[in-house]
Parts: sequence; structure tokens; C-alpha cells
Amino acid sequence: MPSYKHVLFATDLTDENHHIVQKVQKLVESYGAKLSLVHVVEHLAAIAYSYMGSVDVEEQLLEEAKKQMAKLAGEMGVDEKDTYVEVGHPKTEILEVAKTVKADLIMVGSHGRSGITAIIGSTTNAIIHGAECDVLVVRAK
Repeated sequence: MPSYKHVLFATDLTDENHHIVQKVQKLVESYGAKLSLVHVVEHLAAIAYSYMGSVDVEEQLLEEAKKQMAKLAGEMGVDEKDTYVEVGHPKTEILEVAKTVKADLIMVGSHGRSGITAIIGSTTNAIIHGAECDVLVVRAK
């Protein structure tokens, strides 16, 4: 069994995260690993031309995400410098942060939604296939 030194927890900041957070903390503690957090706010460029206020909306989403991440980091005992809030496509940004921090494990949550995402979410699937390190998918419930 591998010994992980740096875990990156990619969170969507939903209410369903509580159970996932507990599992992340247990795994990190059991390995004595460093923990970093990442959340990605999807860029709203696709609607920028139809709604001039989209930049303001994106900035509000970014600020709210930063507040929620600061709260989560505090609850999980993660230093602010190890907390990342990025804007862009989740798959791309999560994989980029994983490389930057040299994570040897990415942990993501699975919410068991219906339809094709019931099998595996598209972002999670892309992370599994694009990561240069191990990926652990944790069920929310």
C-alpha cells in the first residue's frame, strides 16, 4: 500500500461535503500527510456576451468561494497558503494545482446523482484519466 505525503482535496463546497471531509481528514491523519484544498469556480465567459453583468457575477462567486474555502480550511486545519480557489475548467485547474503542489493523491467526492453522472461525474472521470498521481473517489453518503 502506498504511503501518501501530500493529499489534494478537490471540493465543490456543497452541503454534501461533510461526510467526505471526515474521510479526507482520517486518511490524511493516518498517513501523516500534508493536505491542500482546491475549489474551481467555472468561468462564465460563455454568457459574457449575452449578459454584461456576468463579470460581476463571476467576481461574486469567486469571493463567496474564497470565504467558504477559508472556513473549510480553518475547520480542517489547513494553512491559507495551501488553499487554492481557481477560475476555469475544474478538470484543468485541479490537475494543474495537483502538479504545482506535487500531490501524490487527489481526493474527490462523488454525489451519486442520476443519469450518466451516476456512473461517474465527468469532472471526476477526467481527473482520474488525466492525473499523474493516484485519485481516490469518495462517496458523499
